[in-house]
Amino acid sequence: MSSSRKAFVFAALLMLTALVFVSCGKNAPSPEGGSSSYFEAHFLDVGEGDAALILCDGHAMLIDGGEPKYSDLIYAYLEAHSVERLDLAVATHPHVDHIGGLAAALRAVPAGEVWCPVSSYPSKAFASLVQYAGMRGLRLRRPSPGETFRLGSAEVRVLAPHAVTDDANNSSIVLRIVYGNTSFLFAADMEREEERSILDSGAELASTVLKVGHHGSGNATSYPFLREVSPTIAVISVGTPNPYSHPHESVLSRLRDAETSVYRTDLQGHIIIVSDGERVSVTPTRNENADVMEPGFTAEPKHH
Repeated sequence: MSSSRKAFVFAALLMLTALVFVSCGKNAPSPEGGSSSYFEAHFLDVGEGDAALILCDGHAMLIDGGEPKYSDLIYAYLEAHSVERLDLAVATHPHVDHIGGLAAALRAVPAGEVWCPVSSYPSKAFASLVQYAGMRGLRLRRPSPGETFRLGSAEVRVLAPHAVTDDANNSSIVLRIVYGNTSFLFAADMEREEERSILDSGAELASTVLKVGHHGSGNATSYPFLREVSPTIAVISVGTPNPYSHPHESVLSRLRDAETSVYRTDLQGHIIIVSDGERVSVTPTRNENADVMEPGFTAEPKHH
């Protein structure tokens, strides 16, 4: 073979190698065609409360923050995951077990928006939330059903509340987050009444992951709602023992009937779910093989 022929073949091989590297290397397509897209949902162990940190493509949002006693945990978790700004902070409703740690988050880092279904509520925790939002130059805003928010390549859609009443649980902000072909539904503390209003609205509910409503209360996660959501995975944010026997045996039974894999923060600590846009993987921080279908028990008699 002549030297010019050899040079031509060598150049062609170099070009082919480069093309193969570009098309088959680590830069696999993301849900929107990017090269480094990622999505993580961290369901934090905040006892009988709710807190979830969502990370996507360098963006972050916090859904609730547990009671005030978990403020240090919220602050440390944001720091450990290099969160220097929250695109969105959501107070799903004004109960202290959901908003108590949000003030600490806003004290630690700035935020783009703060959502809440109400603008006033008679509690010290709510006053702190308003105070620290104000220090960031923000006011609490109630989003409307159907409204969307972009978090990196994920879409956050508001499903509720359709109406705000004296029943704070059934006035909760309910969100569905879609990342590629996977989706996450955050049911806050809504019960059957708000579930029915969402069902009646015709909103898309089918989701890969369900954050179970109201810590596994028997008044939530009804069969009609669960059939529409049809989750593969359910996360129950709950403390044990608690005054309400959460999670209730009836809810666990319905999740069992739906063949849904259940994870619980009381037994398994923080629950971390990672999506690649097609499938999800779940990592509990402890007790991976815990008996999650064992009902909660009551710490002390109390009506709820």
